[in-house]
Amino acid sequence: MGGSLGKPDAVLINGHGPANGATITVDQGKTYRLRISNVGLSSSLNFRIQGHKLKLVEVEGSHTVQNVYDSLDIHVGQSYSVLVTANQASQDYYMVASTRFTSPVLTGIATFHYSNSQKKVSGSIPGGPTEVVWSLNQARSVRWNLTASAARPNPQGSYHYGNITITRTIKLANSAPFINGKQRYAVNGVSYVPSTTPLQLADYYNISGVYTSGGIPDSPRGGSGYLQTAALNVEYRAFIEIVFQNYENTIQSWHLDGYSFFVVGMDGGDWKPANRKSYNLFDAVSRCTTQVYPNSWTAVLLTFDNAGMWNLRSQTWERQFLGQQTYVRVKSPVKSLRDEYDIPHNALLCGKAAGRPRLPQ
Repeated sequence: MGGSLGKPDAVLINGHGPANGATITVDQGKTYRLRISNVGLSSSLNFRIQGHKLKLVEVEGSHTVQNVYDSLDIHVGQSYSVLVTANQASQDYYMVASTRFTSPVLTGIATFHYSNSQKKVSGSIPGGPTEVVWSLNQARSVRWNLTASAARPNPQGSYHYGNITITRTIKLANSAPFINGKQRYAVNGVSYVPSTTPLQLADYYNISGVYTSGGIPDSPRGGSGYLQTAALNVEYRAFIEIVFQNYENTIQSWHLDGYSFFVVGMDGGDWKPANRKSYNLFDAVSRCTTQVYPNSWTAVLLTFDNAGMWNLRSQTWERQFLGQQTYVRVKSPVKSLRDEYDIPHNALLCGKAAGRPRLPQ
């Protein structure tokens, strides 16, 4: 443990590489919804279809303002839905996913095939964007659709997150320290070490010595990193601002289990309270995975109203495996089935929880 996975060898589309590329068959004149997910281990991707526009309609469960793009940057762990109309000449077209912010750029190729096609793909493969600022501006343009009828945190039009008072600010900085001579990754200097006892079981059975409650500080403290099974405590139903701060030259992707959050701002440099003036407090998109650009920050707002123990992690798997993750402990002040169910009867009890009594079935 402590070595790099190395660079990827290729980009696959639906499991196919460029040599035997995947094919999507469409009928001329019809419109199709494509759900595009970046399920890779490390690389941001740019997706595009030769000669066709992408109308964005959904991001990770949230309906979006229906902006039209030539291509979309999709970061590790993210998902988008687009509408594509087969309104071009009857032939085949390149469908492309290429890596962003890498050298060299890797390209995956598939075929957007018209069912009455009279011509194979031709011409050069459409190129993608190259600048970080292009991606940043596109990310800022992705906004919540306030007129769409769909499930959302509260009934339509009633969730005015921008008018809620922030009760706590947590600034989380990723880092890449060497600890005991080995490469590790950390959150506010703490490199997470998995426990043999699941943290939720330790919490449920009140087992001590499994993790350090409150072990993640609310802001970076500098210094060298250290190993710890640490959890971040938050108050149940608190409305909290989390700032993901990236002091490194690589792009980051963060995911929080059990929640969606409003991505209200992102920019270059070191986050300061004055940056709140630039927040989108009206129609920021609600999602569960967000990118943080190199030497930049991303701010999110959310209410921690889902009691439990929730994993907050880097979606870059090398970084996650080597410590860039933690658990957010959200506990109700009263033990009530209204707030949190009991451990399921068939849950696997392991580590220090092995042999503990179960509830009657």
